[in-house]
Amino acid sequence: MTASNTPQLAPPGAGLPFPENRIAPILLGVKRWTGNPQSYTAKFVAERQLIHSLISGKSDAELSKQVLIARPPGLEDSSRYWSVWMTLDHLRIVHHAFIGVLESLANEQVPAGEASTAAVKPDKAVTASVVAEYEASCEALLATIAKITNFKTTAKFPHPWFGPMDAHGWLALSGGHMAIHRTQIERILKGL
Repeated sequence: MTASNTPQLAPPGAGLPFPENRIAPILLGVKRWTGNPQSYTAKFVAERQLIHSLISGKSDAELSKQVLIARPPGLEDSSRYWSVWMTLDHLRIVHHAFIGVLESLANEQVPAGEASTAAVKPDKAVTASVVAEYEASCEALLATIAKITNFKTTAKFPHPWFGPMDAHGWLALSGGHMAIHRTQIERILKGL
């Protein structure tokens, strides 16, 4: 698609459609109640490995091509026309945001500002360097998780879809977030 026929999508930050926006917090609540830091970390690592296997051996032309996909559950409409590189850039941005949130909450401090899905959209002009930057963000997030001894913090920071969450809730979100974007990458590659 050229700029003249770029698909018209909902604006960044528009959120999830009803009833998905009602169901998603319930599903995350169940995950928070039944999981633990080890299971959340294992999910994150497993999704990272799946993403690695999906992109390994793909050319820059394949990884840089924007593809319009059917929206998987958990993905905003505005994110349906990305490339794999754009998806990795988004994950890189979110991982650094998670690091800041987790470190603050672990110190019983509420992070400054507010979480915004519109603020973590990728750069359309992203280059191949994003692959290494994404991997470094995964390592940095895992190192942060390993340092935290108590995720059941009294300090909470609100997510725009899930409301106020302690460090346990933000960690629970990390692997599921990776899974959504792994599905997105699968669909992008299938649509090439």
